[in-house]
Amino acid sequence: MSRQGRRDTAPELAVRRLLHAAGLRYRLQRRVPGMARRTIDITFPGPKIAVFIDGCFWHGCPTHATSPKANAAWWRTKLDKNVARDLETTAHLESLGWTVLRFWEHEAPDEIAVRVRGAVTGVVC
Repeated sequence: MSRQGRRDTAPELAVRRLLHAAGLRYRLQRRVPGMARRTIDITFPGPKIAVFIDGCFWHGCPTHATSPKANAAWWRTKLDKNVARDLETTAHLESLGWTVLRFWEHEAPDEIAVRVRGAVTGVVC
């Protein structure tokens, strides 16, 4: 697991390129306020918008998640904790007044960028 990329994944890079091309400036890998060892993938600190691009396997995508057959009980526990941690992080940020946008890695980067741009600018696209 230590070899798994935690940042700069291909879906994240694609979305960041589109956001930057649209003139939006953001911060990367910012810590979640008040929660140790948790980071936000893309942050817009001014309007308090947190964007997460979650991997289907690691975060339990209802469409694409799979369960390893080897050591199945350990993996099920691990992946369930990841999902619970995501929910806790979202609730914590929302309680602090943040808008939390979560996307799956399989979603189209251009559609993600449009939704993020709409949240940041206040213009629904």
